[in-house]
Amino acid sequence: MSSIRIVGAGRAGGSFAAALREVGHVVDGPLDRDAPLGAAASGVELLILAVPDDEIDQVAAAVDPDEGCVVCHLSGSLGVDVLAPHTRRGSMHPLVPLPNAEIGRARLRDGVTIAVAGDPLVASVAASLGARLVEVADGDRARYHAAASIAANHVVALLGQVERIAARVGLPVEAFLGLTRAALTGPAARGDWATIARHLEALDPAERAAYGAGVALALELSDAQQTVDPAVVTTISAADAPK
Repeated sequence: MSSIRIVGAGRAGGSFAAALREVGHVVDGPLDRDAPLGAAASGVELLILAVPDDEIDQVAAAVDPDEGCVVCHLSGSLGVDVLAPHTRRGSMHPLVPLPNAEIGRARLRDGVTIAVAGDPLVASVAASLGARLVEVADGDRARYHAAASIAANHVVALLGQVERIAARVGLPVEAFLGLTRAALTGPAARGDWATIARHLEALDPAERAAYGAGVALALELSDAQQTVDPAVVTTISAADAPK
């Protein structure tokens, strides 16, 4: 088993800390990302940065490189290059929502699929959780994460539409459930407009209108609609425009 330190005391950090301890790893943290991090890579084999996508490069840069430690992030849309200047680096992204540490721990131990990249230690640690591993190249990360967001975000948004329409004919949404059950997650739900822009750029033009429609539906169910980036709205509108 490996010695691991986790930076980021949110839902993902707490979930990974609990799951990794359960299978026998020695885990330090999760540490708050605002703590002094210069020596965070010292004395451990793996440093996991469980922080938001737009903070990964800043947090990685705050950590002094240590050749004895692999630095890893949990982003689905970013490659390992964001972890420079660390030479040993990787990523693992679980294809499951982690709403809190206890539910997240159980889900990470339940044969979840985890996308891995970079240093082999990352795949070894992910496999120790009992996960099904898939490898996603850096050049495919935006397209991969777009698919993940459609599965976890758009499907749930569409169920809201099902519920509204079903109510008009006196039926509960449960009558139509043969699909997924998950919390609304993904970039639209959290107002991550940079990731949405990357998705639109990575998708085939023929796929963008449906993606944009899914984003719009997700915004109706989330608090992020109050912080919409006008540039992304313009891009989505262009994608929906008749050709």
